[in-house]
Amino acid sequence: MKVIFDAAQKKHYPGFFLTSGARAPNPEVPARADILFAAARAAGLTPEEPPDLGLAPAAAIHTPEYLAFLKGIFARWQRIEGASEEVIPNIHPNGRGGSYPLSAVGQAGYHMADTSCPIGAETYEAALRSAHAAAHAAQQVAEGAAAAYALCRPPGHHAFTDMAGGFCYLNNSAIAAQRLRASTARVAILDIDVHHGNGTQGVFYDRADVLTVSLHADPARFYPFFWGHAAERGDGAGLGYNLNLPLPRKTGDEGFLTALDHALSRIAAFCPGALVVALGLDAYEGDPFAGLSVSTPGFGRIGAKIGELGLPTVVVQEGGYVCDALGDNLVAFLDGFRASHRVVTEVSR
Repeated sequence: MKVIFDAAQKKHYPGFFLTSGARAPNPEVPARADILFAAARAAGLTPEEPPDLGLAPAAAIHTPEYLAFLKGIFARWQRIEGASEEVIPNIHPNGRGGSYPLSAVGQAGYHMADTSCPIGAETYEAALRSAHAAAHAAQQVAEGAAAAYALCRPPGHHAFTDMAGGFCYLNNSAIAAQRLRASTARVAILDIDVHHGNGTQGVFYDRADVLTVSLHADPARFYPFFWGHAAERGDGAGLGYNLNLPLPRKTGDEGFLTALDHALSRIAAFCPGALVVALGLDAYEGDPFAGLSVSTPGFGRIGAKIGELGLPTVVVQEGGYVCDALGDNLVAFLDGFRASHRVVTEVSR
């Protein structure tokens, strides 16, 4: 199993974000990637740098209007007298249709859901290289690899087709799933981040070829607040192809694993040809966001249960923030996943 990562992803270094109205250091820092990469190596994964895949993987998911915004907004922002060092919106529309603002300030509000996705000089390149990691990992699985781990940083599951949010700019899990669709009729995405993957849900909400399943802290009092509720089941052709399993705050291993059984049963009923795991290690009991209470051994059990599906799998890194056990949690997940995945795939031969 390979870990796909490009050091250029570390160039993005956001300064701060607002939490409950207060300015705080942004936790989505390059050190996350260093810790996770070292852990993947310690777990025995082989490192590989993704090739430059250009804009095509991102353009398969995101609108050209949004991609043009991401590429050019930092330079435009710097021409505004008195502007902040990073692009941070100060206005948001109460509806997103009809006219499109010409000003950089207006477009920032249109394309950025919150203050947790500041855009700096290196953000576009880092996000694009993160997307390349996801697409390259998916291509390897499409070509026969049993599994691959895309160390995507910045993460992606809060990014919609035309809107950044929650530390995310390009939706890496969606990009991986779309790449897999070229080789299989149905793809499932299982999101186990502490936060609901609202962007991923939005991308596929009216589609029946990609099943989206998310386990996360109940958004009634937790980010992203407006998405992730159990009643959201899809729309149009996608009705019944979206499953949200919101969990009470501080849910630990047993509660999480019970919900995971439900999620895996739904995935099995979909009969996908491949799986994308949106891996959030921020469900950990000691993570700074403190939403859920999964233990390090619990991540091993989670990985093992997912591996039992025996599906060709792309693991895409989402959340998981700097704490003492961040690397240990990744190792536990990977070890659990590979052990059971190997047994199931060998038996199926």
